[in-house]
Amino acid sequence: MGYGLSGEVFHGGLVRSCPGMAVVAAVTRSAERAERLAATHPGARAVPDLDALLGDVRPDLVVVASPDGQHAGQARAALDAGAAVVVDKPLATTSAAAEALVSHARSVGRLLTVFHNRRWDSDQLTLARLVQDGTLGRVFRHETRFERWRPELDPAKWRDRNPTEQGGGTLLDLGTHLVDQSIRLFGPVVRVHAEVAARRGGSDDEAFLALAHAGGAVSHVSVGSVFGAPGPRRRVLAERGAYVVDVLDSQEDQLRSGLAADDPGFGVEPEERWGRLHRGDDVARVPSEAGRWRDFYPAVLSALVDGTPPPVDPADAVEVLRVLEAARRSSDSGSTVGL
Repeated sequence: MGYGLSGEVFHGGLVRSCPGMAVVAAVTRSAERAERLAATHPGARAVPDLDALLGDVRPDLVVVASPDGQHAGQARAALDAGAAVVVDKPLATTSAAAEALVSHARSVGRLLTVFHNRRWDSDQLTLARLVQDGTLGRVFRHETRFERWRPELDPAKWRDRNPTEQGGGTLLDLGTHLVDQSIRLFGPVVRVHAEVAARRGGSDDEAFLALAHAGGAVSHVSVGSVFGAPGPRRRVLAERGAYVVDVLDSQEDQLRSGLAADDPGFGVEPEERWGRLHRGDDVARVPSEAGRWRDFYPAVLSALVDGTPPPVDPADAVEVLRVLEAARRSSDSGSTVGL
């Protein structure tokens, strides 16, 4: 459902490389996108809307890759039509809507999962290894950033112009990934202090969140489009040193360039992109784990065929949305919000 960047490049590319799955249809009214669909996925149909997808095609699995404000309603419709559903992040625009959708999927007995693909970023997997094997020791502060320089508001882009309740803004877009990654690494969030702003006059385009985790670590999350000098992708301060990663995982760029997800080089970071372990003047490169976005759809297939757990528990997406809502309350009130 939706054949823009997310549907065509990310989901379409990953499904294409998953044995046992095939794209059979996509919702698009663009003749150009329909041509690309036919060229990339021979035999796949371009259909005009969700009703045609559910009524005429009747797929086993629907991937909801439409604008964020439409996710919950379209996912519910697909579940009611008997399909399993993957929803691109965020699952919904509010935690209440997300929780209702999770409950509905359970009541109708259908698989529902969420594309929190950045759990399988190279730096996320490498940092998890360093935490688990004791290399870093106790982590004090985890800094994580999606900072971009896009100073001009683009009113043609729904993410720039739509209000939060319609899925707009950078906090719901990029913040979802970084909060989810932080929770996976350091556990539940118990307190949030945040600053959220709309510097360019549209939807929120800058946000800073300080997340206190139950285990004692603090995550500093920074997202936005108005950073003329972006900071490092990650900096982790711990009792046995600091781990620094300068650049974003390369899997998105690899998919955009046409590299197949089942290519042996997919997800592999060259040495010059590895993170570094700093101990004062002692600095050493840390070999990066290969990124594994390609594991997502085989896990979905296994959940459908064998009944294994889905790659992302949708309840996790509800938890992330609760943190983002607490961040907005914190920013509005100028206070720290407990969870």
